[in-house]
Amino acid sequence: MTPTLPIAVDQTLAEIALGHAAASRILHRHRLDFCCGGAMTLEEACNRRALDAGAVAAELSQSCAAPSNDIDWRQRPLPELIEHILLHYHQDHREELPRLLAMAQKVERVHAARSDVPRGLHAHLESVLEAMEGHMQKEEQMLFPMLLSGRGAMARMPVHVMEEEHRDHGEALERTRALCAGFAAPADACGTWKALYLGLEAFEKALMDHIALENHVLFPRGLRG
Repeated sequence: MTPTLPIAVDQTLAEIALGHAAASRILHRHRLDFCCGGAMTLEEACNRRALDAGAVAAELSQSCAAPSNDIDWRQRPLPELIEHILLHYHQDHREELPRLLAMAQKVERVHAARSDVPRGLHAHLESVLEAMEGHMQKEEQMLFPMLLSGRGAMARMPVHVMEEEHRDHGEALERTRALCAGFAAPADACGTWKALYLGLEAFEKALMDHIALENHVLFPRGLRG
């Protein structure tokens, strides 16, 4: 594999995240939005969060210097990229969200008397599930077939709608994190509560990866027809 060059502060978050899986994990840990905010440079994003951009760039460079077998989806054929999105993200979201929804319902019911229970989380996740299912169906039934048939130049409006909905998904992730106190479970939380927060944080990372791949790889390539 070609050696990874040091990460520079003037690179965009999307460019960094898509170049190496380890990079997206670090950006996520620092809460740097590489999906909907992927057009920002590392320096701009760090300034917004009062982080040392040089230190984050050094951390990223060290992590990305290790050998990796990650697939660079920017270089793969469009049908292969879409198949990956369907199997790795759409299918996984459909399996994971109902599981998280059931755990949220249980935690809210069992611990209803506690002041630190994530009250309202179950209802919020129901709306997330509904919005995401509608979004994925539009991609599967309309947008992806257009791109696969070479009609990407006609897909500008559907892509715009998908990007708007991606921003809505990003806002929903922020709401989820706020309801869950940053996914920091109480010290005396039960196993289900802890598992719920771990699962939600993993879902947040997966959805951000998913959105970044579509916004910054699939859509630009697909629109070229």
